[in-house]
Amino acid sequence: MHDELTEVDIKKMQEEIDYLIKEVTPQLRVELQRARDLGDLSENDEYRTLKRELNRTYSRIRYLQNMIKTAVVIKVESEEDKIGLFDSVKLYDEESGEEKTVRIVTTLRSDPISGLISKESPFGRALLGKKVGDRVKIDVSDKYSYYVVVREIEKGTDDESLEIRRY
Repeated sequence: MHDELTEVDIKKMQEEIDYLIKEVTPQLRVELQRARDLGDLSENDEYRTLKRELNRTYSRIRYLQNMIKTAVVIKVESEEDKIGLFDSVKLYDEESGEEKTVRIVTTLRSDPISGLISKESPFGRALLGKKVGDRVKIDVSDKYSYYVVVREIEKGTDDESLEIRRY
């Protein structure tokens, strides 16, 4: 499966890769050598912790490189009156009676707790292309769904202000 990402997503991933390779990895190697020089590695917690951190860094680099290699680059375009990528949307939740605002983003920048909803999630897919006044069914599972009403759409841009997820 290929992730749909924007040029900004790719740029941010490449910047993180460069930072991890040029800054973090050399520093961890120096610290690892210092910990190794302390002696017996079987009882050296600092060495094991640094080794784990270096492995996590290598894993993150490989993950980001693979994401870039397999990504499908998409353009950020949507009709003026419809919900599109990076738009902020004010919704009325019929079940709770509350209003909430969410922003539709790429999967790499999603953070549901902060209201950043992946365009590939069931919630994001249900909202894309809808207009103000539309009643939208959100399927949470086979047994549960709820309705929201689109109250307002604020057009957004892919502006680099949203960080990519760290995992």
